Amino acid sequence: MSIDMVNILIGVLIEGLIYGIVSLGTYISFKILSMADMTVDGSFPLGMAVSAILIVKGVSPILAIIIAVILGAVSGFITGIIHVKLKVRDILAGIIVMTGLYSINLRIAGRANLPIYKYDNIFKNPFIIRLSNDIGIDRNWSKLIILFIITIVCKIILDSYLKTKNGYLLKSVGDNETLVTTLSRDKDKLKILGLSIANAFAALAGAINTQDKGFFEISLGTGTLVIAISNVIIGLKISEKFKNLSETTCILIGSIIYRLCISIAISRGMEAVDLKLITAVLLLIILALNNDKKTKKDIKKGIV
Repeated sequence: MSIDMVNILIGVLIEGLIYGIVSLGTYISFKILSMADMTVDGSFPLGMAVSAILIVKGVSPILAIIIAVILGAVSGFITGIIHVKLKVRDILAGIIVMTGLYSINLRIAGRANLPIYKYDNIFKNPFIIRLSNDIGIDRNWSKLIILFIITIVCKIILDSYLKTKNGYLLKSVGDNETLVTTLSRDKDKLKILGLSIANAFAALAGAINTQDKGFFEISLGTGTLVIAISNVIIGLKISEKFKNLSETTCILIGSIIYRLCISIAISRGMEAVDLKLITAVLLLIILALNNDKKTKKDIKKGIV
């Protein structure tokens, strides 16, 4: 395998893992809570903007990520409040917050594009560079290893949380709200918590993404939810085939498969400007195939 091919595959894995973190959050809102939370399109670039401006101001890259995660959770919290307290439909609540975050993100960064190439980040600091040189690996491999560790930690934290009493209650909200109420639990608080966690993951991915790319770009948030939902659906289909794998693991695999499909499409002659079109077409195909299989199952059961 050529060096160029290896670098392309590493790039696919890096992108897949970054959007895999977003997808872990979207798994909560889309699969568990049965919501299409548009806030993600604002909280992802929020993480990017916060991370970029704090690094420029001299803040530690790790602390910048932590602050971005907290603010991402706040954005999800606001969406939850609008949805459950003001009785605004979930998708509209997300659109409202996403729209507001567009201006907020520009205010935070100070402009639509903020480069941070010359600053240290979690992938580029003296310790990582020295360690990579000692081990004998190049920067792309060290970046992939760091990102892999972060992603696995996120997956373990999410899996562990979902196995707690509170996590089981959160799952119940999406399946049976009446049951949660019967147990004397506030389903509205659980929804707000779920949306906060989901957007914390999105902001985390955004913060990591801007340190990987070396710049903040306001337009990079557009279509994040569509990509994340695609990853979740692919992951859930994989989970149906491989029962021994957890859904979160399959979602991460689905994210990598999705990025690989995008990479193949571009390598076949499509240009980078067609990325959103490719994304839309892929999601349409995934949804069509998913609905077709559901229809066939219903026919077999005698429902249709």
